[in-house]
Amino acid sequence: MKREAGKAGQNARAAAPDDEADAHNEGGEDVRRLRPLTVLQHLTESPQPLTLAQLASLMRVPKSTLMRLLRAMEDEGYVLHLPAERGFVAGTRATALALRTLRGSNMRRECRGVLRALVDKLGESCNLTAPDAGRVLYVERVETTEQLRMHLQPGTFVPMHCTASGKLFLSSMSLLERRRVLANLTLTRFSPHTLVSMDELEAELARNAKLGLGIDNEEFVRGMIAVAVPVLGEGDKTVAAIACHAPTARVSLNDMLAKVPHMRAAADAMRAVLFPTRD
Repeated sequence: MKREAGKAGQNARAAAPDDEADAHNEGGEDVRRLRPLTVLQHLTESPQPLTLAQLASLMRVPKSTLMRLLRAMEDEGYVLHLPAERGFVAGTRATALALRTLRGSNMRRECRGVLRALVDKLGESCNLTAPDAGRVLYVERVETTEQLRMHLQPGTFVPMHCTASGKLFLSSMSLLERRRVLANLTLTRFSPHTLVSMDELEAELARNAKLGLGIDNEEFVRGMIAVAVPVLGEGDKTVAAIACHAPTARVSLNDMLAKVPHMRAAADAMRAVLFPTRD
């Protein structure tokens, strides 16, 4: 009986999950809990996708353990797995989390300062937005003083397929990421102008990509137009957008497009706020 019990104990130890043994070797449960943040740190600091083997080597974690973590993070939108062994990159939800973290009091004041200066030039409401798991998050906003305007609060989510920011984010994605996001979107019709055909939307995104803009021509709200320009992060990736919208009763789409140079200048200023250079 003792011999059988001893064998059972050995088998139990042999079958213990990799992460339990690994957590013990690395200093305990706290280290294991911090692994998702470590994964995101490595992915955002790398100029190219990292493979499972590369991440495991950097983190000194068994590949089987790390693979389980990466799958869970991918399910939640924090990482994206590229095919054909191209590796992993940070997902759109990680970007939104980073921007939320930056919304401290000083950072928020500086962001609002950039938007306020743009509103003073354009005379219309301006917003800082970010992608968040197939949606658009309004991170910050400064409204026009005009009585006729659309009221939205920071923290509001809007659809991707019919908003200027959303179409900008979609058109800025790699083909793989865009197809994955679109596969999980319902192309709900919000106005008579909403594109609900996937082929038509793909063609529109291709046009937006050539312009480096996102354009909403009364597709989300009837009688409202919007244009969005990218805010670039490290590696010149689109991580956020500055969007301006206005009622067609006051501004035409061509009028709004003529103001894009002012919006791009504001996007550069916003980039300096969100991603200050290190001395």
